[in-house]
Amino acid sequence: MTGADTGGRAVVELPRLPQAGPLYRRALLGALPGVGRRRGDALPAVELAVAGVTVDRAHLADYDRVCGFRLADRLPGTYPHVLGFPLALRLMTTPEFPLPLVGLVHVANRITVHRPVEAGETLDLRAYAENLRPHDRGRQVDVALVGSIGGAEVWRGVSTYLGRERTAGGGERRSRGERPAAPAATAHWRVTPQVGADYARVSGDHNPIHTSRLGARLFGFPRPIAHGMWSKARCLAALESRLPDGYTVEAAFKLPVPLPSTVAFGATADGPAWEFALHDARSGRPHLAGSVR
Repeated sequence: MTGADTGGRAVVELPRLPQAGPLYRRALLGALPGVGRRRGDALPAVELAVAGVTVDRAHLADYDRVCGFRLADRLPGTYPHVLGFPLALRLMTTPEFPLPLVGLVHVANRITVHRPVEAGETLDLRAYAENLRPHDRGRQVDVALVGSIGGAEVWRGVSTYLGRERTAGGGERRSRGERPAAPAATAHWRVTPQVGADYARVSGDHNPIHTSRLGARLFGFPRPIAHGMWSKARCLAALESRLPDGYTVEAAFKLPVPLPSTVAFGATADGPAWEFALHDARSGRPHLAGSVR
């Protein structure tokens, strides 16, 4: 049903979280020549909402193992992203969404944890899109996912996606300056192809560029690549014991992590804040740069 208009967006309440599989099939079908429709220049003026979302502790434990977190009832800061991912996916596969899901590049993610969330708590989730803007390679958009408990916001995630288009949109440009020096590595991780399959299972993100050599080649990658949000979660897990109860963790996704590969993780403290990065262990090519504040 449709609720009151909030901030210019109508709230559309769904009875349950959508299933990701049919949404991916819809997106793939829409990408076929002669089937897809022309995209508009405006964002859908809706917020999708689902109330009373509970945490499956077995799924939480599986996620913890895949991403390197300790097994605990407290949700990792990145976990609500996967919990609400089907809601964001539903939004991005609506006919009104201006960028096709197939081929979208996840370029950044910012998460704010207002307070710890326990597995026994029930979340109300809502998702909406904002800040459609030009980019030198196409257009970018922010997809926000918000988690609330008892009417109070406890978690917020904002993912920035780039839709590559033949006609560049001007606007923001990716930095082409000198590559920053890789920080001193504090850990090396071997990232196997199984990581792609395992994270797809726990996240619901079954984009074939992460799980299939053929799927990766169709989008210009010689091998499958790791999910950006797995890389971010793995870095956050390495800092888990040093995180306060409330924080904001940002990550910019650089070059993809090919599967398999060995990556080097480095982190430096600046008072209570952290800067961290993930690089290729041999070449130093950057995969991710992030911070915790």
